[in-house]
Amino acid sequence: MSRTAAASPGADGRVPASADAPTSAPPGGPLDRPLDQAWIAAIVATALAEDLSSQPRDVTTQATISPDVEATAHLVARADGVLAGLPVLPVVLAQAAVALGLPAPTYEAVAADGDRVHRGEVLALLRGRTQVLLVAERTVLNLMSRASGVASHTRRWADALAGTGALVLDTRKTTPGLRELEKYAVRCGGGTNKRMGLYDVAMVKDNHVVAAGSVTAAVRAVQERFPDVAIQVEADTKEQALEAVAAGARFLLLDNMPTPVMADVVAAVRAGEPVTGRVELEATGNLTLERAVEVAQTGVDYLSVGGLTHSSPILDLALDLLP
Repeated sequence: MSRTAAASPGADGRVPASADAPTSAPPGGPLDRPLDQAWIAAIVATALAEDLSSQPRDVTTQATISPDVEATAHLVARADGVLAGLPVLPVVLAQAAVALGLPAPTYEAVAADGDRVHRGEVLALLRGRTQVLLVAERTVLNLMSRASGVASHTRRWADALAGTGALVLDTRKTTPGLRELEKYAVRCGGGTNKRMGLYDVAMVKDNHVVAAGSVTAAVRAVQERFPDVAIQVEADTKEQALEAVAAGARFLLLDNMPTPVMADVVAAVRAGEPVTGRVELEATGNLTLERAVEVAQTGVDYLSVGGLTHSSPILDLALDLLP
């Protein structure tokens, strides 16, 4: 159930399904969907407004360059990594052009999201009014560098787990406003999305257990209030894990467990599956690339890594005008 290579989106931005894609995934975590176009339009508008204000204007560019001047530019990788975020490029160009009252530049992508790229490699060619290219530059780079950084980090985890049968998951530890982009980037890097928010999957954690009185009480409360929603339960001990399964949970988060303890819990849960049916198991907390294979070998299905989105450095990209 492993995916060993990132799939690249087609012209519509959709990552196609492939034979080596996992056959199952946590409920509410789509593996195969493009960036939402309405979201792209909204985030680009917000980003450009930060640069141009309500005027809108770029005082340096508009003072030094005639609106009739045209140029060619290259989007270039300044470091090795994995590319993500190309669907934002045409939207930024179009919105920047509207803001300046000028025609939108054209662009030609040379690479695709999910591709491994190398320092100095040209990723896209852009042609059009110089003012528009320069106004668009920072917004393109901010969004694409962020997405490509997440994809590059995810790819290191996906490569480490290749052949183990386990997949790397993201979390909700995302940059406010950029969850759509960052979770898309995880997919581009060969990872898997978990839940998208608080609305699509119930996740019973320690505070819910304290508030409800027990794991069983918390699970039953969700079943009664939201019977159509999948339930995941965070377990710190084997006893909690088995209680959650007995209560009806079929997805467990094994939190901050030493490897031998996790292996024991996995074995206990798997031993009951002839009666309970399949239970998906996720290792979470205190995970490092150095431990990835060791943890996967316990038999878990997933390793969730908040650092994919909260701690990934950007991939350095540049937009260079040609002389």
